Amino acid sequence: MDIRTVIDGLVAEAEGQIRDQVWVLTQADRTVATKAAADLEAAVGAPQSQQALPDVERLAHLREALAAIAIALAHVHGRLAWFLGAAATALTPVLHWRALPAPDGGPTFGTVTPAPKQYTEAEDAVRRLQRALAGIATA
Repeated sequence: MDIRTVIDGLVAEAEGQIRDQVWVLTQADRTVATKAAADLEAAVGAPQSQQALPDVERLAHLREALAAIAIALAHVHGRLAWFLGAAATALTPVLHWRALPAPDGGPTFGTVTPAPKQYTEAEDAVRRLQRALAGIATA
């Protein structure tokens, strides 16, 4: 299952919990969601601008997004923490990607070079997560 599919599932679950009032949002949830949404939007821009970048920059932006999720996670508890933790887990493949060739063909600590499609899927997943967090912020 690709990153985007996992994030779509998490977002659907979160939206359902909010709609069914299983997850009652607090002001702290909204505040953290607002900041996280802004940070994700800053990290991964519009599809056209991202795709025009070299792979090393695209990967750096995806790692920035993952860092933003981790920082948000450090500031909350309960359902928002669980949601952000699951989102961070879904994005962990990004940590195993490399955009640079292995020097001298040597070991790379188990990293792999992702296909261009994988960058796009991960970026789309971050955008989906950003929209969900923006929705949480205003719910």
